[in-house]
Amino acid sequence: MAKLNLTDEILLEELKKRFDHKRKAIDELRGITQELEQVNNKLKGSEALKSHFIANINNEIVNPFASVLGLSRSIMEVKENDWDRVQRLAKLIFTEAFQLDFQLKNIFAAAEIEAGNIKPQYSNVDVEQVIKGVLIDMDSDIKAKHLTPKISSEMTGKSNEKIFFKTDSEKFKIIVSNLISNAIKFSKGADIDIDIKLQDNKLILDIQDYGIGISKNNQKIIFDRFTRLDSGINSINRGHGLGLSIVKALLEIFEGEIKIESKRGEGSSFTIILPEPHGIGNLNDFSFEGNEVFFGDDDEIF
Repeated sequence: MAKLNLTDEILLEELKKRFDHKRKAIDELRGITQELEQVNNKLKGSEALKSHFIANINNEIVNPFASVLGLSRSIMEVKENDWDRVQRLAKLIFTEAFQLDFQLKNIFAAAEIEAGNIKPQYSNVDVEQVIKGVLIDMDSDIKAKHLTPKISSEMTGKSNEKIFFKTDSEKFKIIVSNLISNAIKFSKGADIDIDIKLQDNKLILDIQDYGIGISKNNQKIIFDRFTRLDSGINSINRGHGLGLSIVKALLEIFEGEIKIESKRGEGSSFTIILPEPHGIGNLNDFSFEGNEVFFGDDDEIF
């Protein structure tokens, strides 16, 4: 049998190769472990969202729906010529139906964001009119708290013509609805100041309330959809706790941002900065209320 002649250099080279191989295997294992941790965290987040939804579904969906059915039945039983009662019941039905619609839109938006299925549909949006439409929809809540919304707008040109802003009208309305609902909920019988302007091709919208305010610590977590503050600050839509997280997620999709300034007992100011999209060119579609689009050629409404 031939005798192997292994020198120290050959042994060291072989050991080095084996160490390198082990190190590579450890690095690959570490990478797989990190990926598994990320998947696990995402699963935990999804479970938290599902649990959060189930815990609130009775108040947010079942109760308003039951109220609509009950109020509708009451209208059917109204005696002839009792028009005042019909109007009161109809107003209550609208309020409950609006809240139900509001909840469902937030839930669907959260589901689309979670699944990564958001596809912007851009049009020329009448920003001021969208905001006024949201205020009209929320008129019952505004009057119930004796609030006075005030709009300051720079969305008109030198000849007093409307200035339209290119964005996704439906998603923009969801953002505005959540911020205004938040301001209404936490205001205490005062004004709500809404300021709109364009600056460097960016839409800047500021909504200021004069309510309970948000502490510095809570300002760091109010955009987390899985965090529920004891004071209910993140409970925008009558307790659901998704609103601000949806606002932030939608703004990130459109490369925008949101800032907050608040002081306990003095109120909060939420400012969104939304850039116009790049590379989409001229648009022939116009939106005025946030949920319909007018096509320039035939004025057909969808």
